[in-house]
Order: sequence, then structure tokens, then C-alpha cells
Amino acid sequence: MFAFYKKHNDKLYNKLVELSRNKFFYRQLKLPDTFETRAVLIFFHLAIILKINKKKKGKETLQIIFDNIFKNIETNIRELSYGDTKVNKTMKSLSKIFYDILYNLDKKDFISFENNSYLINKYFYVKIENDRDKTTKLAKYLDEFQNFCFDLDINSVLNGSLNFKYR
Repeated sequence: MFAFYKKHNDKLYNKLVELSRNKFFYRQLKLPDTFETRAVLIFFHLAIILKINKKKKGKETLQIIFDNIFKNIETNIRELSYGDTKVNKTMKSLSKIFYDILYNLDKKDFISFENNSYLINKYFYVKIENDRDKTTKLAKYLDEFQNFCFDLDINSVLNGSLNFKYR
């Protein structure tokens, strides 16, 4: 009758949300300010973190991070007053997007976002005319975030200590 859930630290999720709400994305890159855009931005940041920490920490810790982020996203979708069917459909769609991003980042030929801008265009500029300048700016942002994350300890990541500032 009663379910007991393992308490999670939401600091990482809150930091990822903060990063996804950076005005840079919406003012300079003209991304639409929607739930879906913010979710995909969270996924790009999370995929980078998981990719980098894949060898540093065990799968169990990374699974806890994944579960926590997706549980928070599901809660936010429910707060938007979506019904159970819409929540399940949306979560399935978002999961596919996340795994596609993670899969593409994990490919051996993936060097940088600037060299592999197809992933950025696929999720951000597919519905509008492909703007090379905006794609390049977003690629540079993600590459800088990736470089920033290389020196982070997984425990500081879990505590939301991602003090990344893009110039």
C-alpha cells in the first residue's frame, strides 16, 4: 500500500536545470524556451557527465544519477498536469532522445561537438533553418562544458558542484 523510495540528493538535478536555463541559449542562440528544449539541454549536460565519469565510477553510481534525473523530470511533467498516459508517452520519447545523445557521444569517432555538429542540429535546429553560426556557438559551449567536467570528482558532481560559467 505504501511505497518507500530511496531519498535522493537533488542538487545535481537542480544544477542541470540551472544550466539549461542559461539566457545564452534563448537570447543568443534563439532556442525556443520550452520544456522540451530545457529537457534536451539537461540531457546533453548529463550525457557529458556520464560519459566522462563512466571509467571513474561504477555503474551503480551512474545508474543512481540517471534514475534521480529521470524521476525529477517525471515529477515535473506531472506538475504540468499531464495525465498518466501523456506522462508515459513523454517519458518514453525523452528516454529515446537521451539514449540517442549518449550513444552518439560514446562513439569512437566522436571527438568534439564542433566536429560532430549533426547531433546539435538534430535536436535544436531541425525545425528551423540550419544556422551554422548558432550551431558553432552551441558546439563551443558544449565542448567547453565537456572540458570543464574532465577535472571534476564524481562526488562533487553528485553534490551539484558544477560551477561552470560560459563566457
